[in-house]
Amino acid sequence: MIRDTSYRTTVLVVDDMSINVQMLTLLLEDTYEVLQAYSAAEAWELLSQGARPDLILLDVEMPQMSGYELCAKLKDQKTLCTIPIVFVTAKTDTEDEAYGLSLGAVDYITKPYQPDIVKIRVHNYIEREHNKALLTQYKNIVDQSAIVSKSDPNGLITYVNETFCEISGYTPQELIGNSHRIVRHPDTPASVFTHMWEMIKIHKDTWHGVLKNRKKDGSAYWVKSIIAPILDLRGEVIEFIAMRTDITEQELVKEYFQYEHDQSNQKFKEALRLAKSYEEAISQSNVLSRTDVRGRISYVNDTFERISGYTSQEVIGKSHKLVRHEDTPSEVFKVMWDTIKAGNTWKGILKNKAKDGSPYWVDTTIAPISDDKGEIKEFLAIRHDLTELFLLHEEIESTQREIVYKMGEIGESRSQETGNHVKRVAEYSKLLAKLSGLSDEQAQILFTASPMHDIGKVGIPDAVLKKEGPLDASEWVIMKNHAQIGHDILKGSTRAVLQAAAIVAGEHHEKWDGSGYPKGLCGDAIHIYGRITAMADVFDALGSERCYKKAWPLEKILDLFQAERERHFDPTLVDLFFENLDSFIAIRDRYQD
Repeated sequence: MIRDTSYRTTVLVVDDMSINVQMLTLLLEDTYEVLQAYSAAEAWELLSQGARPDLILLDVEMPQMSGYELCAKLKDQKTLCTIPIVFVTAKTDTEDEAYGLSLGAVDYITKPYQPDIVKIRVHNYIEREHNKALLTQYKNIVDQSAIVSKSDPNGLITYVNETFCEISGYTPQELIGNSHRIVRHPDTPASVFTHMWEMIKIHKDTWHGVLKNRKKDGSAYWVKSIIAPILDLRGEVIEFIAMRTDITEQELVKEYFQYEHDQSNQKFKEALRLAKSYEEAISQSNVLSRTDVRGRISYVNDTFERISGYTSQEVIGKSHKLVRHEDTPSEVFKVMWDTIKAGNTWKGILKNKAKDGSPYWVDTTIAPISDDKGEIKEFLAIRHDLTELFLLHEEIESTQREIVYKMGEIGESRSQETGNHVKRVAEYSKLLAKLSGLSDEQAQILFTASPMHDIGKVGIPDAVLKKEGPLDASEWVIMKNHAQIGHDILKGSTRAVLQAAAIVAGEHHEKWDGSGYPKGLCGDAIHIYGRITAMADVFDALGSERCYKKAWPLEKILDLFQAERERHFDPTLVDLFFENLDSFIAIRDRYQD
């Protein structure tokens, strides 16, 4: 095992003979930091003041306090009892050796000794203690990030971690001694468990799968499971270890979208929430990697290679910057490094980039691995693939935007206007929203909602809507109703986009000075979505040919906007429009009819 050479392991040599102390010091000091004590009492004082050697080489026969007495005293101390002790003594009787080992020493070396043999034994004991500490940390990290249980060859539970108890609702006492049938859900076919037992007990191979389980309170939860047999030297099964990942939230989302999809086929309103069926929410295994304290990759598993597209040879020795996606802010990684370097676990969702440039998302847990001195030696990262979940979310949003466009086109087509009108209004609205200081999320919502501004025209008779030439007073009253009709169609939705669309439909004909309709709102009482869409709609409508008018030249439109500043339009938005006129013209030219 390769370790960080910045830390030197410490050995404490205790002997009342100076020559013995010096001989052992010369033998070990090239490899280890050697502490010296010339009596058991002096060694006890060093340890009491905080010295924590990785190993103690201890003489037996010393005045005032013997090595046996010091060993017994150390084993009674909670903070000192784990330090391995090797007796180095001239006492060669079997009874003496047996007594020393019975006190808790790990070895008994008699003088005279072979120096090379002593060096090898010291190395082996220190390596064993370091490995025990690392294995304990690995187990604790797995316990934090997974649901773990162990069972005997008959399937009876012998161990569960805290996470297992939390998700199932059972206590360890209720689980240990029972089989996993206690959490089996009746929805899971018996054939799944038959295949599972055939794999792990007969073929002695690892089983992977997704299980629906049942909590103590009767509610369901889903886990992605890996169950592996543990074999003895003869190849016989001695126990089974199961590691599971909770995917309940993803499965519930899957069921929700499936329901939304089914309902959308029954009526037009539900078509607004049309979405493809939710597919796999998480990949079949964990994505693992390890790095040194500088962030250089020292290990990746097969799943890391599969999801990233890189081979282990391409990533070992490099940092995870290799898969960092530019969309992820650098502040995220600063917080992550500050957290793990402080000795704490970091959790979060990251957008990464595969070798071929494609993005992938992972739910990530990164934990520091420390030695028995508390020094961080490496970092372990455990990830779960969420890529399909994010791609599905993007697809659903894209589907919703397409439906909103189609809905907007219905209103426009009834008045013989083109679909590009709603596209231009959407682009103008998004640009003006960003210029006015709205967040990216708000600008995107308005971009999606603004095509619905004239949906209320579906309720206007053709005789009025398609009339060539000006409307008379009674016809104009009817036409004005389309704003209220559009608002009423959309106002009952709980979706953020449709709530915004209701605002846009109802307020895009309100005017800054209060002379608009349907409510005569004025100034900031008009929602910013309505004020923005009003400008976008008028700019495009004046520049487009209609059944009742010719398209206006740009100069005439700009003159009108200047004249209507603080009358029809929000003056701040008018100023932003003129300051960025080239951008609006570019949109107009890109989406020409």
